[in-house]
Amino acid sequence: MILADDDKDDCYLFEEALNELQLSTQLTTVPDGEQLLELLTEKIEELPDVIFLDLNMPVRNGMECLSEMKKNERFKKLCVIIFSTSYIQEITDLLYKKGAMHYIKKPGNFAELRELIRKAVTIINGSKSADPDGDCKQPIESKFVLS
Repeated sequence: MILADDDKDDCYLFEEALNELQLSTQLTTVPDGEQLLELLTEKIEELPDVIFLDLNMPVRNGMECLSEMKKNERFKKLCVIIFSTSYIQEITDLLYKKGAMHYIKKPGNFAELRELIRKAVTIINGSKSADPDGDCKQPIESKFVLS
């Protein structure tokens, strides 16, 4: 699992929530989109099960990263969940069209964060196990935003 987010506090809270869920997963964090793409192309051989991607990051933002990943045949089927403080319907619609699997608006409290991460991981695991190739499948648009 990768979290691409430039906010250190958000990264810390995300990791704490993940630890409380006691999921057997390893979290890697990167502070911007450029480092995310570098990690995926140059530093790891096995792709992650999921990428939680913040929209508002320096160097290369989440929208640019999503577009770049979906153009690359190797990354096209990656499960990408947008994880952002902002929520604008037009942007969310565009993210869906670009191939993100889900959108999560960062919640205001820790318990909600933990529950949204649990929900997202459960959905991803179910999606991958339901597909013969183990690929993530995008839900219908009305189920794109997780809350």
